[in-house]
Amino acid sequence: MPSSEIYAGSGISGLDEVLGGGFPRGHTYLIHGASGAGKTTLSLQYLIEGARNGENVLYLGTSETEHEIRRIADSHGWSLDGVTLHHHVPPPPGGEQTVLHPADMELPQTIETMLSVAEEVKPSRLVIDSLTEIRVLSQNELWYRRQLMTLKHHFADSRCTVLLLDIPSNQSTLNSIVSGVIELEQTVPLYGPDRRRLRVVKIRGQEFSTGHHDYKICRGGIEAFPRLVAAKHRRRHVEERAGTGLPALDALLKGGLMRGNSTLLLGTSGTAKSLMASHLVVAAAQRGEKSVMYVFDERVQTLFQRSHGVGLPLERYVEEGLIEVRQIDPTEWTTGEFSSAVKRSVEQDGIRMMVIDSLNGYAYAMPDERLLSLHLHELFSYLSQQAVTPVFTMTQHGVVPSSIQQPFDVSYIADTVMLFRHFEFRGEVRKAISVYKMRSGPHEATIRELQIGPDGIRVGEPLRQFHGILTGTPHYTGDVLDGNQPAAEP
Repeated sequence: MPSSEIYAGSGISGLDEVLGGGFPRGHTYLIHGASGAGKTTLSLQYLIEGARNGENVLYLGTSETEHEIRRIADSHGWSLDGVTLHHHVPPPPGGEQTVLHPADMELPQTIETMLSVAEEVKPSRLVIDSLTEIRVLSQNELWYRRQLMTLKHHFADSRCTVLLLDIPSNQSTLNSIVSGVIELEQTVPLYGPDRRRLRVVKIRGQEFSTGHHDYKICRGGIEAFPRLVAAKHRRRHVEERAGTGLPALDALLKGGLMRGNSTLLLGTSGTAKSLMASHLVVAAAQRGEKSVMYVFDERVQTLFQRSHGVGLPLERYVEEGLIEVRQIDPTEWTTGEFSSAVKRSVEQDGIRMMVIDSLNGYAYAMPDERLLSLHLHELFSYLSQQAVTPVFTMTQHGVVPSSIQQPFDVSYIADTVMLFRHFEFRGEVRKAISVYKMRSGPHEATIRELQIGPDGIRVGEPLRQFHGILTGTPHYTGDVLDGNQPAAEP
């Protein structure tokens, strides 16, 4: 049986993925959240998707007027052709009679009106927005439950798939009646735009993705970003190393970077971590492989200029489509949105390397260090299973080693850690690079000088004639530097 006959798609691809395919047809579902969380927007996308597929769809409004609904649709650039809109106007008060409670007359009239409109349209998809009116008219919980059961049984018999919209309240009565519940949650951070996330509480008889999933509302409607679960994407791949384009660095790594292994470029500001990351994606492009760079800390134009200044043709490979550079504002993106973007790049664009520059900027999207580590672990596990090599930079605070501090510790997540340091020699500030961790096998334990010039990056010979380089003020014991160039008099 085609999936469209089993599921009523929401019109939101990410939400259908979370639901396990969509809303199972012929059942009633509750969508609840505070005002502004996006309940009406979600319901309209659901109805428009049905109309696009040639289904009869009906919107019954008790709070939003037809004019207000059309304004919402216009704000998203939607056409409501094929969507039947009906706004229910509450009946007038029952005059002077005092024998019956107003709910005994008004509530049955409201339910009867809804059912008569539905009987006329015969929809396969229906939205009731919202249940607040019915709850207000109800005398008590039992009366409220009876009216909801009336609605449920009527639409179940007609095989109509119904979305009931409601604001957060005591949902125990409603939750037990409906076949599924989706919670929409909106929070306000100390800085930046509102953050939104959804959770599927239940879908009877269907497996779905549990937990919280980020979503956002923009022109065009809701975009949902399913939480990345690496275990769902397991895949075997051949283990191999990829050269870095720098023979001396390959010697440090005993052959290059292992595909699928995450690499952390760690050091203080100004030690050429970002340049090294740019060099690695250029080296991948020269092999004909695609890469993506997520830049958090600087403008893309600045990255191009800096790369051009050292002879790295980064911009040329961007124009050729082998490298994609995306500038990210961490206050605007959520971690779920970021993971979805990475997953799209892997599955649709076939990238082989991903760069995050830097992790400090990325952390602003998720200030909780514990959750950041868990999220990165899941992201890197997914990339590893797809044979994609993640490279990420992290800036340590401080200048001299005794004052260097790490904003958070993620080195245990990385498979390979390259350490970048400044050191002073005869009044000059120089750079050094070393590898102090590599899970995939042995690596060279030496410290080498890192030189940046108009011809690019150069990794020198091991600095065996120095002691205490990592202290920042090493002691020089030899006559030559790098084994081939005369050094200044010590």
